[in-house]
Amino acid sequence: MAQRGIREFDGKRMLARHWSDYFPQLPPYPGQLVLVSPETKLGDLGQAHPWLHEVSLVVKPDQLFGKRGKHGLIQVASTLNEATRWIAERINRDATIGHVTDKLTHFLIEPFVPHEREYYVAINSNRDGDTVHLSSHGGVDIESVWDSVVKLHIGVTDSLTPTDVQALLPPDTPRDQLTTIGNFVSGLFRFYRDLAYTYLEINPFAACDRAVVPLDLVARVDDTAQFEVADKWGELSFPPPFGRRMTPEEQYIRAMDEKSGASLKLTILNPSGRIWTMVAGGGASVIYADTIVDLGYGKELANYGEYSGNPSTDETYEYARTILDLITREKDPSARPKYLLIGGGIANFTDVAKTFTGIVKALRQYKQKLVDTDVRIFVRRAGPNYEQGLRLMQQLGQELGVPIDVHGPELHMTRIVNLALETDAAAANAAQAHQVVING
Repeated sequence: MAQRGIREFDGKRMLARHWSDYFPQLPPYPGQLVLVSPETKLGDLGQAHPWLHEVSLVVKPDQLFGKRGKHGLIQVASTLNEATRWIAERINRDATIGHVTDKLTHFLIEPFVPHEREYYVAINSNRDGDTVHLSSHGGVDIESVWDSVVKLHIGVTDSLTPTDVQALLPPDTPRDQLTTIGNFVSGLFRFYRDLAYTYLEINPFAACDRAVVPLDLVARVDDTAQFEVADKWGELSFPPPFGRRMTPEEQYIRAMDEKSGASLKLTILNPSGRIWTMVAGGGASVIYADTIVDLGYGKELANYGEYSGNPSTDETYEYARTILDLITREKDPSARPKYLLIGGGIANFTDVAKTFTGIVKALRQYKQKLVDTDVRIFVRRAGPNYEQGLRLMQQLGQELGVPIDVHGPELHMTRIVNLALETDAAAANAAQAHQVVING
């Protein structure tokens, strides 16, 4: 799975949207939320959201970092004017969180909820299922009372009942809140699984008069599940983590993705890395990245991404051209070869010949640069029209003068990773032996 952080705004929006499905015993959570970005006209907020004039407000950045209260980045405002003034003083200005500095660009506005007691809940996925963490002492200093947090592991085929939750709560939990918290946490667990979350922390949440209000939320989802749960997610973005600014190439692919019915993703991990991937399919991209890391080449992995959903020839050409431009910008300082892995599983409806036509066009365009930077290409592909696509790639290898090792479904999906890295290890050993001979 590929875990992607989402905004607090989106996590709470999803909770509000599906509240009646997962928390039917609890009073509704209205989900009054406003996300402010640099494009937002602050003076128009009151007209667009009249409730902003009716309640006291809480304002905070919404950019995938925590400890906002400890950094003075949570403001309780009694009026909308105070809230917008606070945002105006900070938006598009640098802030330092720990050792990371970046611009504050997005803010969340929601109602201030008076409360007396705070609780903590977090759910995370692991190989054998999920683990629920629960405490009756929530808040910004949860680490200082971590011994109060109880854990319950739940297997892949198991469920969590309100009774299970109540059994985890300490004796000092107010009795009138036991049922409320039991219903909330058990419903939250079903919400977590059904909507393909991989991590969900609500710290704190308030419980009073049978009602529950999530006050602060951090979440990640499995983006490879998008085809299953996109309707439940609604419109969902995956912002870069605070401190990580998108490169022009990442912005270009993201703009293409937003205009396309296909899926085009690119994250540059290490522009000086020697192992580059061009993988069809979100699940396959995870498997390829994991394989590269497992084989000890994690520091050499240059990018992560995918092209899938049957992109057009032109879209695939632009995607491939972007990666080829990155991989051929500079030679390896130690004169070592670079590797491009063009892979994927067995596609369901992506036309391999059509997408490979776009890739071949880009490779022809970068012929000389590929030679100059000593790029070696390994291909493994299957799916509709894969024979025609592989034939195009084999013919291209003879034409370019660039080593291209081409395979179909007879080869295990990630075997080309081993082939490439075995080639790299052999080349490194040969260079070392040559150096020994010279020095000797």
